[in-house]
Amino acid sequence: MNILIVLIPVSVLLGAGGLAACLWTLRNGQYEDLEGDAARILLEDPLDPRGPDSKTPAAPE
Repeated sequence: MNILIVLIPVSVLLGAGGLAACLWTLRNGQYEDLEGDAARILLEDPLDPRGPDSKTPAAPE
């Protein structure tokens, strides 16, 4: 039963940390352009010299 004296404050601190992280992402515009991010994954990268049909892996940068 004495372990609850430790576990309750730890769980409250972890919950407050998660809430603070969520609020930080909201204030920094993390979720502003969800449609653009969803569409951007479907677009071809114009800077990729290998082209869309290349089967060779990209060289490490």
